[in-house]
Amino acid sequence: MPDDQISLKHNKHRIHPCPNDKKLSLLNLLIAQNATLDIVVATAEDTQAIKEAITASNVKVLNDKELLKLPELRCKLLISYDLPSTAILYMARVAKATEGAIILLDKDEQKQLYPIETLLGRVIRQEIVAGFEYAVEEKIKREQKPFDRPKRDGERSERKPFEKPKYDKPKRDSEKPERKPFDKPKYDKPKRDGESSERKPFDKPKFDKPKRDGEKSEQKAYDKPKRDDKKSNKFLGKDESGKAKFSGKSGERNHRYDGTPKEKYEAPKNVGRKISIKERKPTEDSKPNS
Repeated sequence: MPDDQISLKHNKHRIHPCPNDKKLSLLNLLIAQNATLDIVVATAEDTQAIKEAITASNVKVLNDKELLKLPELRCKLLISYDLPSTAILYMARVAKATEGAIILLDKDEQKQLYPIETLLGRVIRQEIVAGFEYAVEEKIKREQKPFDRPKRDGERSERKPFEKPKYDKPKRDSEKPERKPFDKPKYDKPKRDGESSERKPFDKPKFDKPKRDGEKSEQKAYDKPKRDDKKSNKFLGKDESGKAKFSGKSGERNHRYDGTPKEKYEAPKNVGRKISIKERKPTEDSKPNS
C-alpha cells in the first residue's frame, strides 16, 4: 500500500468543535477515553506546550515536518490539534491512522476545513463534546421606547392639545371682516352716454385708406417706365471674310449670310434610301379551291 493512501473509513472520521483555550483539556479527555490505543497528536505549530500538558506513555506528539520524515509511521488514532495550511498536508496525516481520526476545530479554522472536505469528496461529521462547546454570544438588545397605545373613550390622553392653525378664520355674516377694502384697478372704466371721457382721441393710422367709387384718390399716377425705341436692324452687307453685317444686334446664328432669316427647322441633308415594295400577287397554287 502506498504511504499517502488513506485506509481509514469515513464513519471513523470526526470533528469536535472546541475553542483554542479548551483544546488541551479536551485532548487529555480523549487520550483518557482511548488509553488502550496507539495515539499520534499532529500539529502545525510548536509541540513543546502540548508535550508538557500530556503525561500518557501511549501518545506521540509530532508536527507536520516530523511526520513527513517518518513515512512508515502508523497509529490507530490520529488527533489533529489544529489544521495545517494546505489540504495535502492533512491527507498525509490521515494516511498514518488505521482506526480513527479526530480534529479539534476552532471557529477561526473553519475556512481551512472547506478545501480538506473538497479533496476528500465528503463532509466530515461534527460532534460537540459537552463542556467544550463555543460560548454563546449574547445579543445586545436595543433599548426600545415603549409603544404609546392610543387612548380609548374615557381615558385621559397625555398628548398635547390641538394647536389652532396660523391662517385667519373666515368671518361670518354678522362679523366684520378684517380684510382690506378692494382696490380699484388702475385701468379707466369706459364712459357711458353723456359722460365725458378722459381718453385720448383715436389716432388715425399712418396708412392711407383706399378710396371708394366717386372719391378722388391721392395716389400718384403710375409712371410707365421709359424704354429706348427699338431701332430697325438692317443688313449692311458682308465683311472681308464673307460674314454678314447688321446695324444692330441680330443674332447671326439665325440669319443667313445674305441677311435673310433662316428657317425654323431645316430639312435633313442626308435622306435615307427609299425602297419600293411591290404587292405580291397570289399564285394559282395558293388560291382556295372552290
